[in-house]
Amino acid sequence: MAATLVAPSAREALSNRAAILRIYETQKMWYNNGSIKIQAKRCRIMANRINYQLEMEKVLRRLGDTKPTLLLHACCAPCSSATLERLAEHFRLSILYYNPNIYPPAEYHRREAELERFVEQAGYRYPVIELPYEPDEFYTAVKGLEQEPEKGGRCTVCYRLRLEQTARYAAAHGFEWFCTTLSISPMKDPIRINALGQELGEKYNVCFLPSEFRKKDGYKRSLQLSAEYGLYRQDYCGCVFSKQERGV
Repeated sequence: MAATLVAPSAREALSNRAAILRIYETQKMWYNNGSIKIQAKRCRIMANRINYQLEMEKVLRRLGDTKPTLLLHACCAPCSSATLERLAEHFRLSILYYNPNIYPPAEYHRREAELERFVEQAGYRYPVIELPYEPDEFYTAVKGLEQEPEKGGRCTVCYRLRLEQTARYAAAHGFEWFCTTLSISPMKDPIRINALGQELGEKYNVCFLPSEFRKKDGYKRSLQLSAEYGLYRQDYCGCVFSKQERGV
């Protein structure tokens, strides 16, 4: 099901990008600086970092049997599989497929079709909402970051692009919560994803569900479900840069 949504203004996009790059540059210092002082700081930070899986469990306990509405941003069928399984009993779900980063167009449409197939064959009766495929939204957002490595600043911008559209759509259509499947992947940074989700939830007045779906064998379960349903599992994140970096 296709839908339309207005993109942020150029000024808003630049402001958002500056904010998330500050998040990334701070983390880059923690991870890449070789000094003993900074490494010690990193150890303290990692030891004290939020356990987003536990935070989600606290939210679910507070919700009890209420089953509020949640808009789930989905990047692909494999990542959605175990995520839907975990959320189904707690929320009335709708799935948003908004991924302008995916290249080439055939890959974008293949992933969307596989998501639709999985949802149907798994017996979920959730609507899959597909926003228009506009790759220029991604290329404009990451301009100047083309040479960043995977997991770098370009990925942070991409997280925000997709999360912001999800939060905006959720607010515009009366959803109580929003979330993303991204944290199930070992290739994604749950700290950045959750920090951005929380910020955008406050901006659009929609609750963001903290999550780290790969924990408690979430990623392993996605592999099992992928095998069970014969799901297409892509061998790169989605964008042209990750495709080139991995040589596929």
